[in-house]
Amino acid sequence: MRVLGVDPGLTRCGLGVVDGGTGRTVRPVAVDVVRTSPDADLAVRLLGISDAVERWMDRYKPEAVAVERVFAQHNVRTAMGTAQAGGVVALAAARRGLPVVFHTPSEVKAAVTGSGRADKAQVTGMVMRLLGLEVKPHPADAADALALAICHLWREPMRVRLAEAEARAAEIAKNHKARLAAAAKEAKAQGAAR
Repeated sequence: MRVLGVDPGLTRCGLGVVDGGTGRTVRPVAVDVVRTSPDADLAVRLLGISDAVERWMDRYKPEAVAVERVFAQHNVRTAMGTAQAGGVVALAAARRGLPVVFHTPSEVKAAVTGSGRADKAQVTGMVMRLLGLEVKPHPADAADALALAICHLWREPMRVRLAEAEARAAEIAKNHKARLAAAAKEAKAQGAAR
């Protein structure tokens, strides 16, 4: 499976494409950072991100998109810009019928390093090791985008299986309740007939 990982941001938006093979095998395909000028109008900045993401989707043809979920930040303006950039990415993926999954920073860190509290250097180091990179992706947004793609490749199959199991369990419970209700109704009817 090929995944486009996106570390959204208005000034720097990290993009990373990773292929996943059998087991936990991952291979880097491409990585870059889209930059927009803080002096530009918000709409122009979002258009620049959208255009770049669309080009990446056309060129690399991912099967899924993993985006970092915005978490509470002290700087509301930064959080809003991050959310808007993530929304533009989700929209571009939806237009192509691609599934989009939002992963929290701690989910990504835990998937890649084994600790949800890992720092940027630990995440970058593990991304380099997992993907066999000799040069550190720079800036950190690039490494984060690759980490998001890896996280998705490793977590999504489990999430899908869990959702399927929950759906099966809900169906079994529904059928069981229906059978109990039917048995109770039949017992009541038999009691009335006596």
